[in-house]
Amino acid sequence: MTQTPTQPQARAQIRIPAAHPMVMLLGSGDSLLRVIETAFPAVDIHVRGNQISAVGDAPDVILIQRLFDEMVLVLRTGLPMTEDAVERSIAMLRASDNGDGDGSETPADVLTQNILSSRGRTIRPKTLNQKRYVDAIDKHTIVFGIGPAGTGKTYLAMAKAVQALQSKQVSRIILTRPAVEAGERLGFLPGTLFDKIDPYLRPLYDALHDMLDPDSIPRLMAAGTIEVAPLAYMRGRTLNDAFIILDEAQNTSAEQMKMFLTRLGFESKIVVTGDVTQVDLPSGTKSGLRQVQDILEGVRDVHFSRLTSQDVVRHKLVGRIVDAYEKYDSQERPNGK
Repeated sequence: MTQTPTQPQARAQIRIPAAHPMVMLLGSGDSLLRVIETAFPAVDIHVRGNQISAVGDAPDVILIQRLFDEMVLVLRTGLPMTEDAVERSIAMLRASDNGDGDGSETPADVLTQNILSSRGRTIRPKTLNQKRYVDAIDKHTIVFGIGPAGTGKTYLAMAKAVQALQSKQVSRIILTRPAVEAGERLGFLPGTLFDKIDPYLRPLYDALHDMLDPDSIPRLMAAGTIEVAPLAYMRGRTLNDAFIILDEAQNTSAEQMKMFLTRLGFESKIVVTGDVTQVDLPSGTKSGLRQVQDILEGVRDVHFSRLTSQDVVRHKLVGRIVDAYEKYDSQERPNGK
């Protein structure tokens, strides 16, 4: 009778520097340790003093060693570890083991990269793809952030815009989105034109309020330092010395996308964000965001950052919902539905 070979068992002794109290590493009531034990059910983990022992399959034990090394590096910067950060660190290390990426970026690199500090909190990427997206914005003139809801596409882009304004890399921020849902009904809505378009731009205002002193926003908008406007207002303009964000770009037509991209002026940067699975355009109208990927892929100084359900930073259930819809769509398409 042939027996199935078992994975060789390995043992690791991990010593935590005395400078880092174990409660910071393991969490209050060992909450962080429980996250690790849940992620590696086949590994026995024991803690005694500042020594951690791990016994189990060699690949898992090695990964746990790397995980604790990364956690110590994060703690060394003065940042706390959270259950979410531990889960994301494990996912990054596993992705690295599976050959996703060149291995040059570590969980500590991602979790300690500050983009913007405002109103008592710091905005930073939470996943490897988010870090690569933020880095791409620094390196390229035009960046497309494409992915499902909750992946931080717009929020991180706006944080980079505010950072660029505060460091005087640009003199103004321009935020725009297509008001597709309004269509011809816009004329029937009550109030002034501003009142009519305001609901479509409200998410951009909400993000601004997270990143700037709310009292300063009306003054900055009155001075033209920050402009929030529907996409139609971009036509015929050349946008110099500006950080320009086009949000909900899946709802642009091919013509609108070309119009917007050709507004680029000197010393400016463009970030285009959208989710190609949530197009609200009339039937028969091709999404400019879908088409532009075929047209500009490979063009120098243009970068496409693609985020997935693994980069969702909202409630964990949002990532599962995104995956479920993707699975459903993939099953429906072959049937022509």
